[in-house]
Formats: sequence, structure tokens, C-alpha cells
Amino acid sequence: MTRVPLDQSRVVDAACALADSDGLGALTLTRVAKELGVRQPALYRHVDSYQDLLRLLSLRGRSGLLAALSEAAIGLSGDEAVAAVGKAWRTTVMRHPGLYEATDRYPCAGDDELEEAVDHIVAVLAQALAGFDLDEDHRVHAARALRSAFHGFCQLESGDGHPHPHDLDETFDGLIELLCAGIRAQAFALTAPA
Repeated sequence: MTRVPLDQSRVVDAACALADSDGLGALTLTRVAKELGVRQPALYRHVDSYQDLLRLLSLRGRSGLLAALSEAAIGLSGDEAVAAVGKAWRTTVMRHPGLYEATDRYPCAGDDELEEAVDHIVAVLAQALAGFDLDEDHRVHAARALRSAFHGFCQLESGDGHPHPHDLDETFDGLIELLCAGIRAQAFALTAPA
């Protein structure tokens, strides 16, 4: 049997799988090494430290989220686009809870690559708002509001932060309706004659 050489991508793949199955809090370099069948020092040829691994997971998580949002928004506009990117965001978090949690575990500010990844996500959300009559500045602000709302809901959901026995799908659909109504109201206010 041919042994596959260890590289950074395989290390991150193994870390992703462990974070998603057991939670990010259970992820250690020792567990990653064991999963890959190597000793922990072998990992240091591919990641500098545990913090470096978290950074790589954060990048991977944002990259996956960006791909999901971009695909979801194709050919849609207005309320349908907002609903599609919201559902894509939620589905991504449900499929990869540990990986998504990593997006908050490594500071983004001051890291050009991570800041660019966030900017790309906001840009896709802003593009999804093209069907609303917003100028560019207001579209960016609305996109940031969407990001905050989707992130907050998904963080609460993945951490069992919605303890009441109400249907979370209905709650999320209601969130989408509220967001769209607010965006439409803002667009109307911006275009209404003084």
C-alpha cells in the first residue's frame, strides 16, 4: 500500500474532520497527529503551532462558506436571494459546526488574508442585495447586517442557544422575512421624494 505524503492540506483536512465530529474544543495537535498516524513533531513541518492550525481552519471555513453563498445566490435577486444565502449559511454551519466555530477562534483583524476572506463574503451578500434599490454604501451596510444576523442565529443554534421548543426552521424563515422587510423599508426611504 502506497503511503500518501503528509502535507498542509491533509493536516487541515484531518483537523476539520475532528473539529466537526468532536467539537473544536476537543481538537489538539496530538489528536490530529494520531488521526494521521504520525508523531506530533511531524505536523510542525506543515503548521507552525496550534494557533496556526486555527488560522488555517478559519481560512478553510470562510472559503467553504464563500463557495456555498456564491453558489446559492446564482440567478436570484431580492427576497429570494436573501433567503438562499441565509439558508446556505445555515446549512454550511450545520454540516461543519467545528470548522465554522474556528472562524471565530482566530482574530481576523490585522491578518490580510483573513480580512480579504471576510470582505469576499460581504461582497457576495451585497451582490445578493442587488435586487433592492440601495446605493453601494447602503448595500454594504445591509450585507454586514445580514452577516451579523446569520452568524448570530447559527452560533446560537449550533450551541443549543435556542432552548424553547419552537420550530427553528420557522424562526429562521421569520428572520429572513424581517431582514427583507427592513431592507425594503430602507430602500423605500432612500428613494422616496423628500
